Amino acid sequence: MSYIIRFFRRLYNYYLSPDREIARRLKNLIGFTPAYLKHFKLAFYHKSTASNRDYAISNNERLEFLGDAILSTIVAEYLFTKYPNSDEGFLTKMRSKIVKRHSLDEIADRMGLDMLLAQYNTTRLSRSMLGNALEALVGAIYLEKGYEYTKNYVICRLLRRYLNMHELEHFDDNYKSQLLEWCQRHGYTVEYKVLSRYKSDKRDKFKVAVYVNGKKVGTADDFNKKSAEQLASERAMHTLHILPTANGHAHLSAEIEEAESETPNDNIL
Repeated sequence: MSYIIRFFRRLYNYYLSPDREIARRLKNLIGFTPAYLKHFKLAFYHKSTASNRDYAISNNERLEFLGDAILSTIVAEYLFTKYPNSDEGFLTKMRSKIVKRHSLDEIADRMGLDMLLAQYNTTRLSRSMLGNALEALVGAIYLEKGYEYTKNYVICRLLRRYLNMHELEHFDDNYKSQLLEWCQRHGYTVEYKVLSRYKSDKRDKFKVAVYVNGKKVGTADDFNKKSAEQLASERAMHTLHILPTANGHAHLSAEIEEAESETPNDNIL
């Protein structure tokens, strides 16, 4: 009986519902017409937008929480099967590369989730909202179709379509560690400072700067201090033009050469 109800709900949502436009867009995106559109509309509704519409009595945070857990489980299972001879450390790093905020933001952007976010939010869209919406979408799919469908969707429509696993295997995304190692090789000092701590979307956010030989070469904001340090380190590496050359050495930028003349700060955090 429940199958029949869902069948007619999907027919209604696709052909007759006032929300049939989003139902059709979702069918192209997730492979089926939702029977319960409320969950999917909620997936794109960010808490920063105030509304009296029925689906806005809450926001996508609960779905994001659910989707995050399911996505992490699916990715862990996928990697466990794909790499039967790899140890726990490798699997953990690979999972982190896939489910980290930057990766999810990139996937969501390529999927075109920004268009759906723009439809349901009146506030200015931030890049982090993309990854949040993707996790919430995974949560909504799970609620309607269950784990097996969600797993197939994530593996076939997300991982295999938008990620190059071979490149990820050899990609080192620990920018803080890379920057520290590079500076140690060249005798430079590194220091991380929290410039400010402020509220954003009712959450604490950190603004972090990284200094090399006393010169600020990168700053970043994030809700997690360690994540902000990683992003600041990545930006610092771009500033310093740390690029491999044919002989395996790195280019020294003008910024760091100038900084050598300044008094170095020996505190390395």
